[in-house]
Amino acid sequence: MQNAGIAELGLNWRYLAFEVHPDDLRQAIAGAKAMNYIGLNLTIPHKLLAVDIVDVKDGAATTWGAVNTIRFEGENGAGEWRPMMEFTEAPRQIRAHGFNTDADAITRALREDLGVEPAGKRVLLLGAGGAGRTAALKLASDNVAELYLVNRTQNKADLLAEEIRQRYPKARVVTGYPTDKVDAVLNATSLGLQPTDSLPFDEQRFSLTRTAAVYDMIYRPAETPLLRAAKAAGCRIANGLGMLLYQGAKALEIWTGQPAPLSTMRRALEQNVYGI
Repeated sequence: MQNAGIAELGLNWRYLAFEVHPDDLRQAIAGAKAMNYIGLNLTIPHKLLAVDIVDVKDGAATTWGAVNTIRFEGENGAGEWRPMMEFTEAPRQIRAHGFNTDADAITRALREDLGVEPAGKRVLLLGAGGAGRTAALKLASDNVAELYLVNRTQNKADLLAEEIRQRYPKARVVTGYPTDKVDAVLNATSLGLQPTDSLPFDEQRFSLTRTAAVYDMIYRPAETPLLRAAKAAGCRIANGLGMLLYQGAKALEIWTGQPAPLSTMRRALEQNVYGI
C-alpha cells in the first residue's frame, strides 16, 4: 500500500517492515532518526510505548494516548522544525514527532464504507481492548447518541466506560447489550480471524436483526463469520480494509505534505490481501 502510494507520488523512497522487540523500541526510533529516516509507522504493542519516547506529540496522539505514526523533523536555519523531506542535506538537530491516524480512520471508514455518520447514532461496540478503546473514545468525541460496550471481561468495559464519562461527560455510555435497536455494530475483537470462530456477541442477548449496519475491523478474511451472519440478516456490511487504508493514507500525507493517492493504495491493498 505505502510503496504503491510512494511510487504514484514519484518519490525516491522505500517503505520497509522491521520486527522490533518492545524492549528495543527506543533504540530503533533513535536509530531511524540517526539514519535520517522520513518517518515510521508503529503497530501493537509499540503504539502505547512510543507515547513516552517521541520528542513531541500532535493533538490526536495526546488525546488517544497512542502513537502509530512518526514524522522525523529537522531544525532549519531559522530555528523552525520542518519535515525531513524538505531537506536536501541532513540537519544537525532532528526530532521525532508522534501522530495518531487510527482514530480518524475508524470513523472515516464508518462514513465512507458503511454510510454511518456517528453523530447522533446508537452504536454497539464489541471489544474494549486497544482498538476498541480508541474506537470508543473517538465515537464519544464524535457525539454518538448512545454507546454500548461489551467485552469478554466486564472490568475492562467498566474502566473504559468510566474513562469516557470523565473525558466526555455528555456522552451516554452503557456497559452491556442494548435492549432496543442500534444503528451500527462495530467489532473490535479478534473473533473472526479464524473461520471456525464463534460470533463476537451473545446471540441470546442480541440479534443482528436489531441493527442496520455491521463493521468488522478484521480484514482478513474478507468476510468473517460476523459479516456473513450480518449479510444474511439484511445488514449493510464492511470489513476493516478501509480502516487500514485510511490510517495508512493519512500517514503518507503527514510525511509528504501531499494528498495520498487513495485509489492506487486501495488497489495495492486488495491485491496483496485478497489476491485480486
